[in-house]
Amino acid sequence: MATKKYVGKSVASFLLVLFTMPLGHAAMKLMEHFMAPGPLHICAFLMGLAGLLIAVAGVFVRGDLRQTLCGLFGGLLFWTGWVEFLLQYYVDRYGMQPYTDPVTGNVTQPEYLILPATFGFFMMFAVIYLFSIRSGCNFFTWCQKRLLGRKRDIIVVRPATRHASIVTFMELNMILWACYLLLMFCYDTNFLGDTHPVTLAIAAGCLIGSAFMFRKQLRLRSWGANIRMSIATVIVFWTFVEVLGHIGIMKEIWLEPMEHLGVMIALLVAFLALGIFTLYNAFPKD
Repeated sequence: MATKKYVGKSVASFLLVLFTMPLGHAAMKLMEHFMAPGPLHICAFLMGLAGLLIAVAGVFVRGDLRQTLCGLFGGLLFWTGWVEFLLQYYVDRYGMQPYTDPVTGNVTQPEYLILPATFGFFMMFAVIYLFSIRSGCNFFTWCQKRLLGRKRDIIVVRPATRHASIVTFMELNMILWACYLLLMFCYDTNFLGDTHPVTLAIAAGCLIGSAFMFRKQLRLRSWGANIRMSIATVIVFWTFVEVLGHIGIMKEIWLEPMEHLGVMIALLVAFLALGIFTLYNAFPKD
């Protein structure tokens, strides 16, 4: 018997999350362009704080979809304000410069150059997810089965307390963190390099992997689960986009929003329309 596929719901969820990627980058560029460094970093700090409060407030919200949306938008604000802008603050404060690859001429911004130094912190979180939490993440579940084998049911006995808002918040931040770490190690000529065959293979693997993930997403009936799956699908797909943009195969128009204002406004309108449609579905119908 064929499993029912929810094509419309999956496409809408995928596009909702996908549009946050270019719009988020464009918003950062506009803030940098129109705001002085002092007010910019104060605004960024408040943005991160707002993201954290939205995610925590989601714990007290009823409804899986509403909690998921709190985790999604809270996580996006948190990552932008307290991760990306905070890294940028310290590289500006200590005068770090962008790195230009002497062979390809590709430029890596300084805030991303120091990101690999957080690898140890990422692994601390990974250890918790591997040995202390029975999560719904397919990747961690697969790792637990391979690493722990038959002892999985003894070592990882039960799941953590589940709040869809916090689950979504952590999923977004952990996957973004993991993919950025992967990209930075790939771009580093001490390891691979921008155009190394392994880097290109990883990009191709992310594209193919995201297609398989979306195929699984099509079977998810609820809006909340679909959006949570979209987060993973989109970030893996966006890793492929990042590589194409970094090596110059594709123009990243969201890094120059003022030069492509019409396209960015169209994306914003489409995103708002999808957001309103999703919010409409987040509230029960009388």
